[in-house]
Amino acid sequence: MKININNEKLKRRYIKRLREASGFSESTICSVEKAIWLYEDFARHNDYEAFSQTKAINFKKWLCERKRKGKSLSTTTIYHHLRHLKSFFSWLSGQPGYKSKINLDTVSYLTLEKKKVREALTPKAVKFPSLEYVKRLTDSIKIETEIDRRDRALIAFLLLSGMRDKAISTLPLGCFDQETLEIIQDPQKGVETKFGKLIHSTLLQFDDQLVSYVTKWHYYLLKEKLYAPTSPFFPRNKIEQIKGGLTFTSLKVEPHFWKSAGRIREILKKRSSTAGLDYYQPHSFRHAAIHIAMKNCRNAEQMKAISQNFGHQFVGTTLLTYGNLDEYQVKEVISTMSFNPSEENQNQKDEINKAIKILTEAKNKA
Repeated sequence: MKININNEKLKRRYIKRLREASGFSESTICSVEKAIWLYEDFARHNDYEAFSQTKAINFKKWLCERKRKGKSLSTTTIYHHLRHLKSFFSWLSGQPGYKSKINLDTVSYLTLEKKKVREALTPKAVKFPSLEYVKRLTDSIKIETEIDRRDRALIAFLLLSGMRDKAISTLPLGCFDQETLEIIQDPQKGVETKFGKLIHSTLLQFDDQLVSYVTKWHYYLLKEKLYAPTSPFFPRNKIEQIKGGLTFTSLKVEPHFWKSAGRIREILKKRSSTAGLDYYQPHSFRHAAIHIAMKNCRNAEQMKAISQNFGHQFVGTTLLTYGNLDEYQVKEVISTMSFNPSEENQNQKDEINKAIKILTEAKNKA
């Protein structure tokens, strides 16, 4: 592969700045590098100083026509590639030797038309499991081994906590209080939360049976297995060789964390397939938890509490990112609404006005 030494030096300086000065995560940095690589591929590794309005316009067309695994790139993907590249060339325009060669007006041509920007930024409706689905899935697990008990508790915890899979896979036992059901997602104790944020949350009591799966598993590891508070809440499988044989089996757990959150996806795929149910990815359980919780909110204060429970600073983040309904949910909500004037409806309107006020304040602060 052809390498442009000057480009590589500049790119490394920019990546170092993102990592050390701006504090971006490795996943974000990887996305930025990919966007720059795509431009280099398009420009045949010519010097960055050759960037122009024409190149910006043609690169946008090139991205729109590009295929990946036989499919065109989504508008959202194209938008983010251009956004990252735009930030890179904006930085480059202020570097010595490039101030007279690249200007911000030229960089601005790395912008999609407004219609496509709206399309890219509009939250997509996500399919997520229902409470009934989660109960059916957990009930379908025949408890014969520690692995079965762990998987059942994990699935229940995914819904009741609404936590991200990475945080769950790195959560120590000591970060959960069995009496109060409080969860302390503490990065200093190894919990990998988004942006390294400390999050105090509480297990949502959607169903007593699901709650018991979680608390009994927690008790089992601490009191019967005598695991330390620093041990994983959901430990990995213990691989053992069958006595007198050359094969291996896995019926127990051991006090070690999974290497990645990918194991949670594998468990969900296996358990849903065995139960004859549809598969839902781990993050969809977070959508489900927020949907159920918000559906049961009766006032603005409860909405704010639920939002903070999921680690969101503003209610608007919860509603805009996770609040979209599919067509069937819209029909369900509309069909149960009452449009007749009454004291109860007026009270509900007052609470809605409070919620709108909170959302407006959050938008102004953002």
